[in-house]
Amino acid sequence: MRLSTTEKRNYLLGFIFIIFMVASATILNDMEIILPEIGALTAGTWIYQNGGWINQPFKIFLAPSGTAIIGFLVNKLNISYAEKVLLGLLLMLVLLRLLHSNLAPSFATGLLPIIINATHWSFIVAILFFTLILMCGVYLQGSYHQTSPSSIIQKHHMIIFTIMAIVWVGAVWFFGFSQMAAIPPVMVVFFEVLQKPQYSWQMASKHFIALVGAASIGVAVHLIFSSWLISAIISLPLVFVLLQLLKIKLPAAFAFPLLALVLPINMFHMLPITAILATTFFLGTIVLLKKYVPYQKLSKVNE
Repeated sequence: MRLSTTEKRNYLLGFIFIIFMVASATILNDMEIILPEIGALTAGTWIYQNGGWINQPFKIFLAPSGTAIIGFLVNKLNISYAEKVLLGLLLMLVLLRLLHSNLAPSFATGLLPIIINATHWSFIVAILFFTLILMCGVYLQGSYHQTSPSSIIQKHHMIIFTIMAIVWVGAVWFFGFSQMAAIPPVMVVFFEVLQKPQYSWQMASKHFIALVGAASIGVAVHLIFSSWLISAIISLPLVFVLLQLLKIKLPAAFAFPLLALVLPINMFHMLPITAILATTFFLGTIVLLKKYVPYQKLSKVNE
């Protein structure tokens, strides 16, 4: 895909912003400042200017911050990891429903404190700070004026998302791999495509390659370069090239290289395999669902 001058500028600003976040974490020696989904949010709002994400700029600050606080508080509960993931997802769904927001990356910001076992309030401060900057950037760009308001999350989408999450978390817990319960970038893409009337095998295949490829890039680069900053500087452009080759725009892919920087060791080495399994399960199921269960029938569920 050829980039216009404006797109090149947006990519440059977006990458600089993400690198600034990683550099801040490096200087302060605080891993909890590295927020993978800020990469996805930056791509979706500043670079791709996704209409569904930017139509109400204040929710770019409100929704991810709210879910991050939910995840942070849930993580303090004395329950199992799998239970934290499920409880967190359910509470996040309720919050997004109340906010009339479909901002999928909010799930990722909410799951992150559970995944990395965030305990310091610097995590919340970082979420508030970086989402506030993203919101201000969207207001300055002004593209949100040309977008339509987001619709409220539909009940049948909430039900399907919940059932799929329960099945996935239950399965990985049963087989003794509870660390696979939360893979934020995959959850984000799943929630996005769930709300689309159609989703083909061809697009699912491209999303699979992009997500698994981005996860593999993040792990491979970080194995070679232990530095958070150097890893981010190298891996993010590689993800950009991958998406250009696939000719798709997938903000969630930019979260994987950053996620690789903050994962515990046992999850880090399993990330590409986990991405393969989770992407196959969630995206494969939604393709089958939309193919064999007419979207119109699903939509009959009353709000």
